[in-house]
Amino acid sequence: MDRAIGVIDSGVGGLTVAHELMRQLPKEKLIYLGDTARCPYGPRSKEEVQKYTWEMVDFLLTKDIKMLVIACNTATAFTLDDLKEKLDIPVIGVIQPGARAAINFTKNNQVGIIGTEGTVRSGAYSYALKKIKTDIHVTALACPLFVPMVEKGILSGEHAFDVISDSLLPLKKHNEMDTLILGCTHYPLLKDTIQKVIGEKVTVISSSEETARETSAILDVHHLLNKAELPPVHEFYATGDLNIFIEISRSIFKEANFHMLTIKKANITPNQVS
Repeated sequence: MDRAIGVIDSGVGGLTVAHELMRQLPKEKLIYLGDTARCPYGPRSKEEVQKYTWEMVDFLLTKDIKMLVIACNTATAFTLDDLKEKLDIPVIGVIQPGARAAINFTKNNQVGIIGTEGTVRSGAYSYALKKIKTDIHVTALACPLFVPMVEKGILSGEHAFDVISDSLLPLKKHNEMDTLILGCTHYPLLKDTIQKVIGEKVTVISSSEETARETSAILDVHHLLNKAELPPVHEFYATGDLNIFIEISRSIFKEANFHMLTIKKANITPNQVS
């Protein structure tokens, strides 16, 4: 099956998921769309997130994708069930894989979650965790300053450290927490600093690896794995300015994989809403 896997995100955060998909599924072509012009999604209403997500999905459906990966926690929380119901291709989000990974790592059932306001407000991670393990204790914290910082390309340094330190202060009071879920795909780009602030005793979980593993399993079950021998050329799109998008893509994929990408501007129009 030489059709592509579609990947959507509110901006550049989903590139961390795309990178892991490329690593685990080197024969699969990706078509990625980041809505950088309207990022962040976290402070937006559920209705706005649903509308924008469907506009991105409709754009990718014109590319004849064989599967959809929602590489955005806020969009997963608000649209996954609707997309699964209405699309005739497999759909996966990032919340369930992240929750499963956290359950595997925690030793004392004390799990923290950081995410956007929308993701935390939805309670999706708490629900997913407690559905698997009813006695787990969950502490959630919204970190609204992280996504705008990442979208500007500020991934490290003194400013990033200060913002992350101030934001995570409420979580640091929970000394019993042994596992922290990065409940936004932008946050792995800040993982080193987050780990430094939160301490080495806490296992920091990104859902990217687990999402890629589940994507592989779903493709296999549906007999959709690509058998081609030639390496694919991936299509990456952004709705906003391409300069920072290209810069962050280069830093994530490095030169070895960056040459496998074509990066273009995407024009998403309201009349594409499903």
